[in-house]
Amino acid sequence: MPIEPPATLWHLSLASAQAGEDLVGVGADLEPGTVLAAYRRGLFPMGLGEHGAGPVGWWSPDPRGVLLAGGLRVSRSLRRSLRRFEVTVDTAFGDVVAGCADPNRDGRWITPEVVAAYSTLHGLGWAHSIEVWQDGELAGGLYGLAIGGLFAGESMFHRRTDASKAALCGLVDLLAADGDPRRLVDVQWRTDHLATLGVVEVPRGDYLRRLRAALPVQLPQAFAD
Repeated sequence: MPIEPPATLWHLSLASAQAGEDLVGVGADLEPGTVLAAYRRGLFPMGLGEHGAGPVGWWSPDPRGVLLAGGLRVSRSLRRSLRRFEVTVDTAFGDVVAGCADPNRDGRWITPEVVAAYSTLHGLGWAHSIEVWQDGELAGGLYGLAIGGLFAGESMFHRRTDASKAALCGLVDLLAADGDPRRLVDVQWRTDHLATLGVVEVPRGDYLRRLRAALPVQLPQAFAD
């Protein structure tokens, strides 16, 4: 089971957030207790400077991009592509984060401080990766935090066509293993790419209600070992 870090001394709240406002706070740190407290309240960190540099911003998008239980869409062509890949869990966390943080990517925001923070959370059992392999090479993957029935996706990448989609399909497979409808995949913002896979937008209030229902759910067995 994940190791619970010391409680944060920071007060992270949505009490003053306005409808339609995504950025709801600035400051604090990326210590494990701070980050976990934020996710449990519906927030996540992302730097406000160029390419994710500080200061740390705390975000709670309104609306929020989510993939609900049973909502994954797999096209016929993607289903064919999935046969080419092997999917694993937590076998190459550092390599997946490095792929997501590649400085050549457009819109990059993952700084060395973020890498260090989520690597620490991985060591404590909270952050996880899904790896996608083809011909023995890492073709893509994703990483994020698992807290109860919530999986908060942070980033994904691909080096082969459809590899990041395969990572999401692999994640959904392991989350759906027990059929609990309270499980929730948070992707932060809906994009056209994610929408093709079934990601939808929900108002912040709806997201927070779903989050409260998801948190007491047991971790998927793949993440609890």
